[in-house]
Amino acid sequence: MQWRGGNESNDVEEGSSRGGGRGMLFGGGALGLIGVVIYLFTGINPSQLFNGGSGNNSQQINTVPGGGTESENKKFARVIFQGTTVVWDSLFRTMGQTYTHPVLHLYTDAVDAEGCGYTTSATGPFYCPADQKVYLDLSFFDELEQKFSAPGEAAWAYVIAHEVGHHIQNLLGVSAKMDQARQSMSETAYNKLSVKLELQADFYAGVWAHYENLSHHNNIVIERADIDSALNAAHQIGDDRLQQKYQGRVSPDSFTHGTSAQRMYWFRKGYDTGDIRQGDTFANNELDDQ
Repeated sequence: MQWRGGNESNDVEEGSSRGGGRGMLFGGGALGLIGVVIYLFTGINPSQLFNGGSGNNSQQINTVPGGGTESENKKFARVIFQGTTVVWDSLFRTMGQTYTHPVLHLYTDAVDAEGCGYTTSATGPFYCPADQKVYLDLSFFDELEQKFSAPGEAAWAYVIAHEVGHHIQNLLGVSAKMDQARQSMSETAYNKLSVKLELQADFYAGVWAHYENLSHHNNIVIERADIDSALNAAHQIGDDRLQQKYQGRVSPDSFTHGTSAQRMYWFRKGYDTGDIRQGDTFANNELDDQ
């Protein structure tokens, strides 16, 4: 994946918080808006996955696979984030709308997201609709390879683009409808809606990759191997695969993000079509039986 030389986003901030807080970001209206949330995938304590059950979540990596540095990772995240902004700016103009830029908030260990609560890096990347920010601890890039067998910069880019996809949903009013629906639905019924929300974010990530590949916005070049890497990441973090891996069983009623097949399908559909109109996962049941 080529990205060096691209412009870095100015919509980026850094900052962490440690100590007490308002509880993990697993409740309230933010539940269905978290991107790669390990607790929701597995139903077990995230610290058990990241730290062997120790609960110690304080170590920040300084290097990444391939010899990159933390500084290099920040530059990568800034360039990819800017790439998503360029693409969605253009697409929203085509729709006759203005794209409100989200903010990428980089943190280490833990953070208190305004309107969404306190959480640790074990939660994984997430989008908070209350402040329109994507929260990312860069150590998650390393976790993708070591814990989820999803290496490569394209996998990292997929994660960022997925979270930006939640911002698109927020701007288009989908997030508000989800919050409203949650008030009158059972947990099982809401989980099914949550799956559709996450699959749509995967679709939007694919749409971004489509236009990067087509026009090389912000000097980002996505090759066939990069799409394969992103699809592998989607496969590795499917609800069914993660539940089987960490629980030894699969519980479809508790799915919140979709199966590996579904996640791959919707990312690929976004990439193949580049047509935002084809991403209505809420009306589409073609993969409900997978």
